[in-house]
Amino acid sequence: MFAVHLLAFYFTKLKEDQIKKVDRFLYDMRLSDDTLLDIMTRFRAEMEKGLGKDTNPTSCVKMLPTFVRAIPDGSEKGEFLALDLGGSKFRVLTVQVSEEGKPNVHMESQFYPTPMEIIRGNASELFDYVADCVADFMKTRNIEHKKLPLGLTFSFPCQQRKLEEGILLSWTKKFKVRGVQDTDVVSVLTKALKRHKDIDVDVLALVNDTVATMMTCAYDDPHCEVGVIIGTGTNACYMEDMSNIDLVEGDEGRMCINTEWGAFGDDGCLEDIRTDFDREIDLGSINPGKQLFEKMISGLYIGELVRLILLKMTKAGLLFRGEKSAALYTKGKIETQHVAAMEKYKEGLQNTREILMELGLEPSEGDCVAVQHVCTIVSFRSANLCAAALAAILTRLRENKKLVRLRTTVGMDGTLYKTHPQYPKRLHKVVRKLVPNCDVRFLLSESGSAKGAAMVTAVAARVQAQRKQIDEVLAMFQLTREHLVSVKTKMRAEMDYGLKKETQPLATVKMLPTYVCAMPDGTEKGKYLALDLGGTNFRVLLVKIRSGRRSVRMYNKIFAIPLEIMQGTGEELFDHIVQCIADFLDYMGIKGANSLPLGFTFSFPCQQTNLDKGMLVEWTKGFKATDCKGEDVVDMLREAVKRRNEFELDIVAIVNDTVGTMMTCGYEDPDCEIGLIAGTGSNVCYMEEMRNIELVEGNEGKMCINTEWGGFGDNGCLDKIRTQYDAEVDEGSLNPGKQRYEKMTSGMYLGEIVRQILIDLTKHGLLFRGQISERLRTRGIFETKFLSQIESDRLALLQVRRILQQLGLDSTCEDSIVVKEVCEAVSRRAAQLCGAGLAAIVEKRREDRNLEHLKITVGVDGTLYKLHPHFSRILRETVKELAPQCDVTFMLSEDGSGKGAALITAVAKRLHLKKDH
Repeated sequence: MFAVHLLAFYFTKLKEDQIKKVDRFLYDMRLSDDTLLDIMTRFRAEMEKGLGKDTNPTSCVKMLPTFVRAIPDGSEKGEFLALDLGGSKFRVLTVQVSEEGKPNVHMESQFYPTPMEIIRGNASELFDYVADCVADFMKTRNIEHKKLPLGLTFSFPCQQRKLEEGILLSWTKKFKVRGVQDTDVVSVLTKALKRHKDIDVDVLALVNDTVATMMTCAYDDPHCEVGVIIGTGTNACYMEDMSNIDLVEGDEGRMCINTEWGAFGDDGCLEDIRTDFDREIDLGSINPGKQLFEKMISGLYIGELVRLILLKMTKAGLLFRGEKSAALYTKGKIETQHVAAMEKYKEGLQNTREILMELGLEPSEGDCVAVQHVCTIVSFRSANLCAAALAAILTRLRENKKLVRLRTTVGMDGTLYKTHPQYPKRLHKVVRKLVPNCDVRFLLSESGSAKGAAMVTAVAARVQAQRKQIDEVLAMFQLTREHLVSVKTKMRAEMDYGLKKETQPLATVKMLPTYVCAMPDGTEKGKYLALDLGGTNFRVLLVKIRSGRRSVRMYNKIFAIPLEIMQGTGEELFDHIVQCIADFLDYMGIKGANSLPLGFTFSFPCQQTNLDKGMLVEWTKGFKATDCKGEDVVDMLREAVKRRNEFELDIVAIVNDTVGTMMTCGYEDPDCEIGLIAGTGSNVCYMEEMRNIELVEGNEGKMCINTEWGGFGDNGCLDKIRTQYDAEVDEGSLNPGKQRYEKMTSGMYLGEIVRQILIDLTKHGLLFRGQISERLRTRGIFETKFLSQIESDRLALLQVRRILQQLGLDSTCEDSIVVKEVCEAVSRRAAQLCGAGLAAIVEKRREDRNLEHLKITVGVDGTLYKLHPHFSRILRETVKELAPQCDVTFMLSEDGSGKGAALITAVAKRLHLKKDH
């Protein structure tokens, strides 16, 4: 028993001594955590350089765009051909992808040889041979009558400008086909396939093997967005944000980047960690100075590194008693499979002895321990270096997504990773240590290259089919110039109907006279009260106007109108309004003063028979106070003041908010003759020649007409451009069949149109993986403010996804792009329709004034115009295009409603004084 313990002690001591000896000899190959973090930083800097247009030429990490824009989402289906070309044999496959409740892939394949005369011949010989083999494969399986999309895995360096293109940069391995370099291999293959009239094959995608690995794993795990190969060579790819890729146009979505990380260090940035053995390997390679990172990592070089180390240690008398063998001098005699065998857990030492003896060496027990430790250091360094570069990619992904913690999957392939007994465990451990804020799953790719090409093709086919359907929906919202000219012409006709006594009752654009007959001229002065009622808040203002200097000062107080008052009796509503006025007068200390002239902004449809008379046509915006419809609201206010009997009011004018907007801007700019509101609702007013207004007596001068253009189209004249989504929004509204133009152009409805489109696209499986959330079913959930946020040029897709998540919509990157496109289509149409209507009005003003060229200003208010990032620009462009003889200036109204009411009152008082004199 004592002898056994003694032997164990001896062996342990021997092992420790041998390990220390190797550690001292290979000290430079041991990489500390700090060194690995430093390598991570260097690799990230190279990635950044590779992605930049100006810096890419000098970057050793080329970061090649692959034009793979999406990973599988599980809805892919169909039959595909795949072709894997890159070695002594190539493979043709059929890949059947089906859902059947869960994703399922069935593959059948056949290998074909690539004879030496073919891979050393010319382009037509190679691709005709490949096409012949594809035709043979299809006939053998009786599928030549089918039209099949094909994905090509082409494992040679290619420059891509689109998914179905690959310009060969250089042949590698044993291939030396003439006339292919610098040409598009997809187009050469397509021509060869077309020569076979009996088959119909469409090449949809060219991918490299790393991308194929990621796509294969992504089919099984949608979190997979990185692919890594550690085999004969090494490389990685990952999904990068388009906004970071200078080499490709467009900022939307993501694209897979093939890093080509094997060349990391070719610019000398890894010189401090390269050893003499690495330099010797490089000098003896077929491409000295190139792929330096790969030469420290991959299976093609690890065995040779071990051989060089063993040879040097033997020469130094540290191994085999200094006795060398011919095999130990022979390049390539130790392969990576030998390194893997020597590192096996239990039989590793035995394997080491056998391998060394095959090399003509006579190893001692200590030699075997030392050689095994050399293998460990070399392969561990390989795993460490891979881990540092991969950790850099994972950190970039996490930061792109602005996440504190990233959950992701890395698809893995390659013989070194698959066959080395310790490699995966070491790699995983170091990656997790370097990026503790990333939860990483490593997934082994099964038949990555070929299946991956089919998956890229399946995704491309799905995206192509989905794109077609999405484009068909978006096309419904695209208005041609002819459409817009037609809208302008019809708007003009409806305006003319609205102005005539006979046709006004049938006109959809009501053209209501406002009895505002003049614009401010700058001589207005005095103190005025203004009231602003148009929603759940009510404002009382004191407005002081100084003449000459065009200076206006305002003091205001906001009061809430409770729901029970909004929906109580008319008497209760107007008593509440008078109570608010009393509170304001107290607050300003002017309750006992002489009654001030007052303008009342009342943003509900009214029929006016004078400036201070307005019959309520109907309540909107949630108001339902009884006994008000058909009544003069000015009289109702006067009655309420009398009931209170505390103060008097001189009510001079009742105006709507559109007129208030025009007057506010008219005070600043005498050319302002039009007011536009593009907000929750939509409306326009303008100064019309009295001779054209048949509803009011008199032909002299002008009067402001409140068009109430929201009702345009209620007679069906816009049906050609109305969509099914407009119809759905209309049917679900409080006033079906009414205000159709407003429902296509205003903030109250645009979000709802978007929601209807999103539901329809989701039902067809084109969004949100076909899952309609309860939130998406909720009317009004998609507010117009979300359109403004989503369409902001400064907003990354990540923020779009966050907005959608707030709405309970778990969106992919591709979903976010589609949602943004839908928002853009809906808001663009709204702006164009507004622009076409406005063009009709400015053209009418030009013709009425008999001018060749009109200079006019439009006063504008409304949240849609003010806050949406593109609405105002598109509206202005449309007016310019449809009314080219009109020079239109758009002026934003500041505080239009209250100030406007005061100005109308001031103008009325000025005109009254003039009349009295």
